[in-house]
Amino acid sequence: MRLSKILLTLSASISFLVSNGFARDLTYIDSVLNPAQLQGTGRLNWWGLHIYDVSFYRAGIPTSPDFALDIRYQKSFSGVSIANRSADEMKKMGVPDSQAALWGKELATILPNVESGQTLTAIYTPKQGTIFYHDGKRIAQIPGAEFSKAFFGIWLDPKTSAPKLRSELLGQGCPPPLLNEAC
Repeated sequence: MRLSKILLTLSASISFLVSNGFARDLTYIDSVLNPAQLQGTGRLNWWGLHIYDVSFYRAGIPTSPDFALDIRYQKSFSGVSIANRSADEMKKMGVPDSQAALWGKELATILPNVESGQTLTAIYTPKQGTIFYHDGKRIAQIPGAEFSKAFFGIWLDPKTSAPKLRSELLGQGCPPPLLNEAC
């Protein structure tokens, strides 16, 4: 009897800590997507290393073109290396080298270094383009659909270098209209 009481108390304490102490505040995503609805999640592994976990959110209004990708890093990276990798992935999908290089340079000026456990979030709205957040704090905005299509295409375009991750993110849903893919 005493053991079950201890286990019950321990279980309640752990539930309280998880729900209050470790929950992520996603109100910045909700405020744009009104509210955000999770469509899918996935994990990127490279050569057996867990690089990051990513979540794909859509707007609560089914016809809305707004969406977000929230990436929680499991390794530390410099902002420049993230920007360079993003530009390389854009090139693989057909973005001209010169354009990918320009966007890579722009990303290198805005993306911070990340440590394990930190997040980078990108939210797309047609009127604003792509808005970037680091651990929930707005850090930059890049206007225009062309950049947004190339950037989000890294994860969501059919030509992505991570098709399994794309499938996990899309789940049973469609890709966003920005990618002009019929569903």
